[in-house]
Amino acid sequence: MVLPLSPPLSPMLAKLSDGIPQGDGWLYEPKWDGFRCIVFRDGDDIELASRNERPFTRYFPELLAPLLAQLPQQCVVDGEIVIPAGDGGDDGLDFDALLQRIHPAESRVRRLAAETPASFVAFDLLALGDRSLLDEPLHVRHSLLTEHLGSLSAPLYLCPSTTDAAVAQRRFTEFEGAGLDGVIGKRLTDPYTPDKRTLVKVKHRRTADCVIAGYRIHKDGKGVGSLLLGLYDADGRLHHVGVSASFTAKRRGELLTELEPYTHDARVGHPWEAWAQWQDAATEAGQRMPGAGSRWNAGKDLSWVPLRIELVAEVTFGQLQEGRFRHGSQFLRWRDDRTPASCTYDQLEVATPVSFATVVAGAP
Repeated sequence: MVLPLSPPLSPMLAKLSDGIPQGDGWLYEPKWDGFRCIVFRDGDDIELASRNERPFTRYFPELLAPLLAQLPQQCVVDGEIVIPAGDGGDDGLDFDALLQRIHPAESRVRRLAAETPASFVAFDLLALGDRSLLDEPLHVRHSLLTEHLGSLSAPLYLCPSTTDAAVAQRRFTEFEGAGLDGVIGKRLTDPYTPDKRTLVKVKHRRTADCVIAGYRIHKDGKGVGSLLLGLYDADGRLHHVGVSASFTAKRRGELLTELEPYTHDARVGHPWEAWAQWQDAATEAGQRMPGAGSRWNAGKDLSWVPLRIELVAEVTFGQLQEGRFRHGSQFLRWRDDRTPASCTYDQLEVATPVSFATVVAGAP
């Protein structure tokens, strides 16, 4: 490509804030729950690159023709790949469907592209023609973005934005039902700063009391890397809803000592005993258990150690999607006053569903 910017190019990143930034000079956008993607187009050549500078082009073939048809002949566009869920996106976004795309078999990728087609939401313009826009302030980039991409049509969309903090706050609350993460705040005077946390993100945060049903060893092998969280459904079945991680090295070692007594006889009557037996059988056979590896990190060990169903902890969570916490949860405290049986889905507040069409129209 002969563009002024070529892959690899890292996107801007965001730092977490407790509230939406106030005052003049801010642009607010939805925080999408998808794959961050930078699109490079030079005539008939097009390339999609992930946040980690990995190629995305082969995983989303259904986007190539619309991008070639609607983007300027030479441009670099920052945005997000999402998959609308339900009939026409009535159920918001489906992140699990996105994960399914990261697969080595081209036949599978093309089948999923037809069954669950993706959309692309553009929110920044990094180059136009032979002009790099990285050093231009956001208000210039956003004006050019609106001018040149303002008439996009499905499956391409221009990200809805506002400079009104009150509107942003309403969208923060009401768009959660579409599976959005929250709100991103951008300073209108800022240039584009790859790989730097100069944006501000405000995410949904709630708490839940969960059963601690097991743990995984940290990748350094020296302590607990993550706690496995469980919630009971109305039929009394314990579901794995996510993990709590990000402990300090000191705390990882302490947890290993604290949890050791709960490993004794933990397999007996454990709700996930079949999972543990499956893991053992695969290990003995020298096989990797299906689902025991990460799509993003093939060397990541996801084997686990069962615990007796006696411990309850309060953790934070952002979104609940298909019965699981969408993102990793933060451990807050042990709840010795709660019984595992009391940790049910009923305690969770679930946002009212909002369609993808409502979000991209910017209508709270």
